[in-house]
Amino acid sequence: MSPRFLPAARRSVLAALTLLPTLGGPALAEDARKAAIFPAEMNDPSLAYGRKPLPADQKRLAIVTDGLKAQLAERAGIESVDLGPQAEEIRKESPLYKCNGCAVPIAKALGAELAVTAFADKGANQLFSLVVTISEAETGKVVRQGQAVIRANTDDDWSHAVRWIVKNRLLAEPLPGRS
Repeated sequence: MSPRFLPAARRSVLAALTLLPTLGGPALAEDARKAAIFPAEMNDPSLAYGRKPLPADQKRLAIVTDGLKAQLAERAGIESVDLGPQAEEIRKESPLYKCNGCAVPIAKALGAELAVTAFADKGANQLFSLVVTISEAETGKVVRQGQAVIRANTDDDWSHAVRWIVKNRLLAEPLPGRS
């Protein structure tokens, strides 16, 4: 059946479907900015001698990392690069929040435009300060930073903190290089 004999609603759907290859797919993937989104870390003064955070805290750090990847992809079209090729360097330099900008050359080596780091500063069992920083991989310049205080310790509280930082601090204005 010829498209001109289809009902108007079906013609508009057909027109939209024919435009999909030009609006999405490879064109969008090429335009996406690439970021090295490093695993969130925790500064917990109660842990001595390099001990790892408690399993519940490790889970919440993973929630932060996954939330950052999802929110930055959804809201800013930022594609997360695979950190695997630099895993040994990341392990050697960790914790990244103490390494004085070492995440930037690692991100650059991975072919990313941006380096995204996050860490939680534990003040008490139910008081955390979550800090997220986005830096340019080429220059090391911090282009966005956001912080939220978490006054509870549930998965939902941590997820909410990530969403709030992304919406109200990291992407409140477009990232440099985007309109």
